[in-house]
Amino acid sequence: MELFLDPGLKVASDADAKGGRRSRALQTAFARVDPGVWIIGAALLAFVIKLAIALNTFGTNDVAAFYMFARSLHDHGLEWTYRNGVPWTSNFPVFNHPPLTAYYLQFIENLSRLEFFREHGLTFPFLLRLPGIVADFVVVLVLLRISRTIRELELPAWALALFTLSPVSLMVSGFHGNTDPVMVMFLVIAAYMCLRERPILSGIFFALSIQIKVVPLLLLPIIFFFWLNRRVALRFAMPFLLLTLLMWSQPLIMFPRLFVGNVLAYGSYWGNWGITYWLRLTHWSQFDAVGFTNLPRATSVVTTLLKAGIVSAVLVIGWRRRSLGPTGIIFSIAYAWLVFFAFAPGFCAYYLIWLAPFILLFSRSLYTWLTAASSVFLFIFYNTLSGGFPWHIAVGKFSDPNRFNLIAPWALWPWAIIVCGLIIFGKKAAISDSCLRLLNSRVLFVED
Repeated sequence: MELFLDPGLKVASDADAKGGRRSRALQTAFARVDPGVWIIGAALLAFVIKLAIALNTFGTNDVAAFYMFARSLHDHGLEWTYRNGVPWTSNFPVFNHPPLTAYYLQFIENLSRLEFFREHGLTFPFLLRLPGIVADFVVVLVLLRISRTIRELELPAWALALFTLSPVSLMVSGFHGNTDPVMVMFLVIAAYMCLRERPILSGIFFALSIQIKVVPLLLLPIIFFFWLNRRVALRFAMPFLLLTLLMWSQPLIMFPRLFVGNVLAYGSYWGNWGITYWLRLTHWSQFDAVGFTNLPRATSVVTTLLKAGIVSAVLVIGWRRRSLGPTGIIFSIAYAWLVFFAFAPGFCAYYLIWLAPFILLFSRSLYTWLTAASSVFLFIFYNTLSGGFPWHIAVGKFSDPNRFNLIAPWALWPWAIIVCGLIIFGKKAAISDSCLRLLNSRVLFVED
């Protein structure tokens, strides 16, 4: 029969067979590649994309405010800047950051004036965003390490890839222009040190997180009670207190009232998120406000009550979950963030990166839904403030009712998902273990 076969067909058949063997060999080779390699590759890709965005855009008007702060710090010093702020900008009427951020702003403002940096496009807006871009990469490495070493916190490759290439991270770290990703990095490392039973390092990294922004102080009871239950609270508290007092020594000694009022008592923006948004929709003059200064009396009362409720809830979470295993602290922090965002009296769009790593470890499904909703909201937020795509500079004017009415409703989607997550997982935990009832003292965590 071979005499009647076309020789070309036989050659083609052999080539196909060889091609099939090569294809299977390639598939086998790819299958043998450690998934961690793909995650690191995705993290490097996200790193490059964020660098490209930061090099080719100005960012939001927060960048301009930070530049004016840097000039004020250079010309007048820290005390004057805390006292006077930047009067022309509605976003930052006062400087509300710890001293370490002030020192960094001065540093990059000086760098941006050097001829080498100017020639290579390393401007102040880029240098402001660079630490956050690096911090995002570090967080991916820490999460990958946690996933590999802690069985209870193991993450599937798709979840880590989603986190690595999250549009929320790309928009906030690459475009917005703020210091929050660095704060998140130090907080994640502090929690990781709890998993490794390293109280001293946990205290150091937690102290570093509040040098960027003070909001992690909300989580202090959770970490402190965790170490207290293990009878090593002093080993955590001493480096935390020493480093914090050292870094805050200048304002605490020279102008404590300004520091407490500007930094520790900062309350963020009323009226554009969750409960405060619904209250503003009543159009009652006492609730119809946006901002965090000179608020009506009723607004101030509600703000105080919401803050007190959040702090009380976190204290309860920290105390009642103190005896859990090391992985429990990750879930406790996730619960605390859910409580915070469900009842937050103030909100800025970039806050949505704060809870992301902990929600990812807590529940992959909740993280996926939250990322999808947050991505849509943030795209509309930045696209509106930028006047359309492509983005170069975004200017926020939240006193403008037209912009507010266009943007604020989209924030309800991530808020609603957070509220639903808090209700669902809280109820699931209560059903699975009666220890979650208010009169009991022992609590178990719940996995997705």
